[in-house]
Amino acid sequence: MLMRFDPFRDFDRWAQQAFGTSGQAGVMPMDAYRDHDRFVVHFDLPGVDPSSIELTVEQNVLTVSAQRQWDSDGHDFIANERPQGTFSRQLFLGDTLDADHVEAHYDRGVLTLTIPVSEQAKPRKIEIRSGDNGAAIEAKSTVA
Repeated sequence: MLMRFDPFRDFDRWAQQAFGTSGQAGVMPMDAYRDHDRFVVHFDLPGVDPSSIELTVEQNVLTVSAQRQWDSDGHDFIANERPQGTFSRQLFLGDTLDADHVEAHYDRGVLTLTIPVSEQAKPRKIEIRSGDNGAAIEAKSTVA
């Protein structure tokens, strides 16, 4: 049996009943990184039914929402740290990302989004001609 002393337990229970939240409801941890010509974002969503996950993009704002529910009625919890309810997170996509080609994959409790960098934002080489001998000099242009 797990025992934990928490002087705020009754207050947390009252807040959960009054506001429909539990300690960390709404928390959706994420990692994000750039991988060459794309950005990859991983969201931890353990125990979420994939059919409850919704992705929307509107004016360069990507919204991820999901629901996790289970029957907790009639139980006197000793510990109640696994949040349930609706989780939501917004990402503001820069103009350099191609919001029309976002890909999503959900596996083992992790939602992975792949967002490609738009063609106009990718690094490209620009040829520079020299006036003296007509030789070409290659330069590299990058967009951060």
